[in-house]
Amino acid sequence: VRRLITENVSCLHDYSLQTNQMKAIEQAELVVISGAGLEEFLEDALNRVQHIADASEGLHLEESHHHDHGQEAGHVHEEDPHIWLSPENAKAMAKNICEHLISLYPQHRKVLENNLLQLLKDLDTLQLYGEEKLADLSSRDLITFHDGFTYLAESFDLHIIRAVEEESGSEASAAELIHLITIVNDHDLPAIFTEKSGSVSAAGIIARETGCSSFAL
Repeated sequence: VRRLITENVSCLHDYSLQTNQMKAIEQAELVVISGAGLEEFLEDALNRVQHIADASEGLHLEESHHHDHGQEAGHVHEEDPHIWLSPENAKAMAKNICEHLISLYPQHRKVLENNLLQLLKDLDTLQLYGEEKLADLSSRDLITFHDGFTYLAESFDLHIIRAVEEESGSEASAAELIHLITIVNDHDLPAIFTEKSGSVSAAGIIARETGCSSFAL
């Protein structure tokens, strides 16, 4: 088993495959994808693959809501492909992958099914852990700087007020920053959240102006 992408990238939507990755795909007996439109960059490469396991099969996709600060229109509505951030979705994805593996390697059915059962138990434990740790939050409202946490929020009864798509070289405008600062103050948010590999420019300004904490997810 080989993980195709090992780099720490903020967004896969504009990812370009390297030569060694193309070779790995061509040599693979099975390629497992998260699905739900996340791996659009693989579309041409997957035409050469005999067996593909789409982990998103049968899953309901939620609509994401992000504010494009570069357009006058405001909110953009798309389906959120970050399905694995819900433990329940992760369980469904694991079952899909297991079914594909069994179809290719029926001689290993027992091992695969036992491994799946253990993983499902681990994911149930993770759900309970999250519920317990987040039970006493002073605020359940969130501002995030990547529109990828719809399913995480739903799983733990959190509410995303604003999801801002910000990349290095395309930071939020002054007007957007003022609006975000107003939201933080109006909702008395104790924290905002960025991605470790994403831009933190706006988050830093908001944290300084409002006194809230900034955390990398």
